[in-house]
Amino acid sequence: MPKWNGAMTQEFKALTNNNTWILVKPPPNRKPIGCKWVLRVKYNKDGSIERFKARLVAKGFHQQAGFDFDETFSPVVKPITIRVVLTIAVTRGWSIRQLDVNNAFLNGELQEEIYMQQPPGFVSEEHPDYVCKLNKAIYGLKQAPRAWFEKLSTALISMGFHSSKADHSLFIKATTTYSIYILVYVNDILIMASNDNVVTSTISSLNATFTLKDLGQVDYFLGIQVTKTEQGLHLTQTKYLQDLLTKAKMQNVKTSNTPMNSGLKLSSYGSEPMEDVTLYRSIVGGLQYATITSSELSYCVNKVCQFMQTPLQQHWIAVKRILLYIADTLDYGLHLQPAPDFSIEAFCDADWAANPDDRRSTTNYCIYLGGNLVAWKSQKQVTISRSSTEAEFRSLASTVSEISWIQSLLTELHIPQPSIPTVWCDNQSTVLLAANPVLHARTKHIEIDLYFVRDKVLQQQLQVRHVPAAAQIADCLTKPVSSSKFPDLRSKLNVVSQHTLSLKGAVKGSDS
Repeated sequence: MPKWNGAMTQEFKALTNNNTWILVKPPPNRKPIGCKWVLRVKYNKDGSIERFKARLVAKGFHQQAGFDFDETFSPVVKPITIRVVLTIAVTRGWSIRQLDVNNAFLNGELQEEIYMQQPPGFVSEEHPDYVCKLNKAIYGLKQAPRAWFEKLSTALISMGFHSSKADHSLFIKATTTYSIYILVYVNDILIMASNDNVVTSTISSLNATFTLKDLGQVDYFLGIQVTKTEQGLHLTQTKYLQDLLTKAKMQNVKTSNTPMNSGLKLSSYGSEPMEDVTLYRSIVGGLQYATITSSELSYCVNKVCQFMQTPLQQHWIAVKRILLYIADTLDYGLHLQPAPDFSIEAFCDADWAANPDDRRSTTNYCIYLGGNLVAWKSQKQVTISRSSTEAEFRSLASTVSEISWIQSLLTELHIPQPSIPTVWCDNQSTVLLAANPVLHARTKHIEIDLYFVRDKVLQQQLQVRHVPAAAQIADCLTKPVSSSKFPDLRSKLNVVSQHTLSLKGAVKGSDS
């Protein structure tokens, strides 16, 4: 097709202009790796076509470790870091700009000697038997992400930024007059600062080294729609979830108002095996990414993830129930609003011995920064707990560990905290153990968790308080709850409808 031919020609010109390779005679003792064209349609957040994109990708699976590459690890920004930084930006009224680096991986410098076959459809007429000796990284090479990140990091550090110790994909620059943060996810970049002129000058400096596309105010990042409202930011994944429903052939279905039946206990036994295991794994893998903006899905998605190896029909029925709920809540997402302060509050819970197969418990927590939900978890514990107190304390230790990480991140971002964090737990024994120097035979096997939490409490770095079970916000991350309780718990997790926010804005506008 002409559209794809044009896209491939454009990409090939970019590669040659970037001096990505030189044509040489095939070396006698080296076998060149292959390459292929990967074609993709890029969409806008409303689902319309943005452009046709062609990318030349090396067949990196032909590379040999220790010969063609050594180190391959490259960090990407954590979802929790994105939510924390967005909360700060919303609270302080900063604009959030989005950048896209054109042909990002082609900027990475290679340390190894790598040979590649000439691109299909673009073989040199003068030297058809020659191969490409790569000067720079190319998509598909195992070391390409690492080479690109090192190149970008070097450029940012030379501009006065430093990489966060809590998240190496967050770059910070703070002076007496301004602060600026940069979030990096491969070639997608968010940049925000207390001064718009600083953002503009930083973009200009980066543009002198890399070819950037300034996308303006962020509205679509990593498949997440970012909508600015009168109340703050609304993060949704409508387009992504619609595609997931289409893949599962569940576009036009009768919807459900909860993601899982109350009281459902999934097991590895009790029904026939599912025939299409690949479909199950693909859909469930997609559901994992949906939890980035929909924390209320965490429990049920975690449960169906536990049967990836040999899914049964009952598990697929549970997956379809989740999809029915998603079809009913496509415009729901995480809402971030200006915070009165940056205090930390958390709720932790555990479902003791709830797994019918191995009697392991589930760790659950949700953590708020200034009233905005920034972290949550619903995960099966790695060991069996002998009591509900033990299960709850393991959950508490996991919560405290995450809070400590958030505190270290806030310290690097120069964000003061008005008070020590508060962790709410509905188990009285766990609350007492956290504050009192009690250690006996029934708790000595979890003494590392005990000492870890108790040390934080004794040094007044946090406090653990009791909350009645009826007021436990983390309840829907612990087990499937009834349709009468679920909407209230979901709203307390700050997962709301875009339509609801629009109505609030309209009412506010009419009042003024």
